[in-house]
Amino acid sequence: MEDHKNNRFDDFFNTGAAGPNDKPDAEKRAADSGEKRQTYYYSYGPYKSNGAANPAVGAVIPAVGSEGVSAVDVTAPQPVRPLYPEGASGSDTAKGTWQFDNKKRSPIRSVLISFLAGALVVSGLMFAADRLNLFGGDSGGTAGSGSIFGTSGGGVRTTALDLDRPGNIASIAKSANPAVVLIETYVKPRSNSSRNYWYDDPIFRYFFGDPYQQSPRSQGQDNSLQPSGAGSGFIYKESGYILTNQHVIDGADEIQVTVEGYSKPFTAKVLGSSYDYDLAVLKIEGDKPFPVLPIGNSDDMDVGDWVVAIGNPYGFEHTVTVGVLSHKGRQIPITDRNGQREYKHLLQTDASINPGNSGGPLLNLDGQVIGINTAISAQAQGIGFAIPTSTIAPLLDKLEKGQEIPKEPSPFIGVTLQDIDKSWVEDLKLENTDGAIVLEVQRGTPAFQGGIRQYDVITKVNGEKVANSKELQEKIKASKVGDKVTITVMRDGKPIDLTVTVGDRNAAQTQ
Repeated sequence: MEDHKNNRFDDFFNTGAAGPNDKPDAEKRAADSGEKRQTYYYSYGPYKSNGAANPAVGAVIPAVGSEGVSAVDVTAPQPVRPLYPEGASGSDTAKGTWQFDNKKRSPIRSVLISFLAGALVVSGLMFAADRLNLFGGDSGGTAGSGSIFGTSGGGVRTTALDLDRPGNIASIAKSANPAVVLIETYVKPRSNSSRNYWYDDPIFRYFFGDPYQQSPRSQGQDNSLQPSGAGSGFIYKESGYILTNQHVIDGADEIQVTVEGYSKPFTAKVLGSSYDYDLAVLKIEGDKPFPVLPIGNSDDMDVGDWVVAIGNPYGFEHTVTVGVLSHKGRQIPITDRNGQREYKHLLQTDASINPGNSGGPLLNLDGQVIGINTAISAQAQGIGFAIPTSTIAPLLDKLEKGQEIPKEPSPFIGVTLQDIDKSWVEDLKLENTDGAIVLEVQRGTPAFQGGIRQYDVITKVNGEKVANSKELQEKIKASKVGDKVTITVMRDGKPIDLTVTVGDRNAAQTQ
C-alpha cells in the first residue's frame, strides 16, 4: 500500500501547522512516550466498526479487496502550510511563498463579468442542443410538440403529454347556454302561529293595541307570494320538459322558469318528482320549440376526462366552469328537513359548483349531459357531486307521467347493535371485544326469522370476522337483497352459525 505521506488526501484531516516534512505533535508525543498512537473512525448512519468496541477511539477500518480483508489504519494527515498575507505576522519564508495582487477589484464588475460569461455558456449549449437535436425525435430541429426527451434509438418510447385545455369549451358554452334555465321558487306567507286570537277583535286592538300590526303598505299583500329559493335546470325536450333536482322545487307554491331569449319567465308545472333520487321534471308551455340539451351516457366517461358545468350560482346566471371527472360511484348521505337522502353512484368533479348550480347540467366535451349538479362538500374546495345519467335515464318516463318511483332496495337484517364494552367481556363469556352485541331484534325481520336473539354477539359474517357494529353494518349493506349470509353468533360462550336471508328495508317499512 502506498505510503500515507505521499497520499495528498490526508491533508484534509490535518489540524497542525508544522512544515511538510515534520511529524504532527501528537505523533511525536506518542513516539517519545512509547504509547500506541490512537486513530479515529467516522461513520454515517447506523454502521459500526468491527475493529474496536468503541468506534470513536482506536478503531480500525476494514478494507475489502479481492484478496480478502486487511486492516487500514487511519493515520494523522500531513500538515497544511499556513497562509500569511502580506502585512500579517509570520515567518519571512512563509511571506515569500504566496503572491498577492494589491489592486482593489470592484465586486459589481466581477458579478457582471461572471453573469455575462455564464449567459454566453448557456446560450452556446442551447444552440448546440437545438442544432444537434439532442432532446428531440427523429427529425431535426426542436423537439416536436408534446414530446419529452423522445429518441429514435435505444428502444426509448416518446411520451406524449397534452398540457392544453380542450379548445371547444367556448363553443360548448355557446350552444348549451340557451337550454340552461333559471328556476325560482315562491311560497305563500305562513300565518304566525304565536298570534293571540284576541288580536282578531277590532275592539280589543283599539284599546290594547296590536303588536303584530302591519304597515298600511303591506296590509293588502297578505296573500302575495314570497321568493324562497333559486336553482338551475335544463330543457331536454323541445316541447318544454325540464329536468332539475327535487330539492330545488321542494315546498314551492309557484315555480317560475327564466329561459334565455324570452322577456318574461314561464310558470312551470311539476309533472313528477322523487325525494330519494332527488329528481324532478317540470313542464313549461311556449309558442315555439325550445332549445334542448342531448342526454349522454355517463358510463362512457373515464376518471380524468374534461367536464363542463353550467348553472346560476348565487344569482350569477349562465356561469360556466371547467374541470375534470375526479371519481365515479361516490356514495354520500345528506340530511335535510325531510329526512336523509342516500346518494349513490355519484360523479365527483372539481369543476366549481356552488349554491344555485343545483339542477344544472354537467356536460362532456361533445356537449352532452352526463350528470346533474347536485351537491358540494362544505369542508373542501373543488369537490362537487352530480347525479349520473345512468341513474336518471331509467326514471325519466315515470317522472314525466307522475308515477311513483319505488325506492332503491336497501339491504338490512333488522337488528339494533352496539359495540362491546370491555366490562362485558367476562359476563358474555368472550375472549375480547371483537364483534357487536344485539340489543334488539324486530319481529318478522330476516334476523328474527334466521334465529338471531337479543344479547347474541355477532362475530362473523360469511366466515369473516367483524371488529365492531359499524363493520358489521357495512358488510350487510354490501350484500344484495335476497342473499343468504352465514352469521356466526356467540351465545352463552358457544359459537353458533345461523343462515339469514338479507331483506329490503324500504319494502319492510312499506308493509
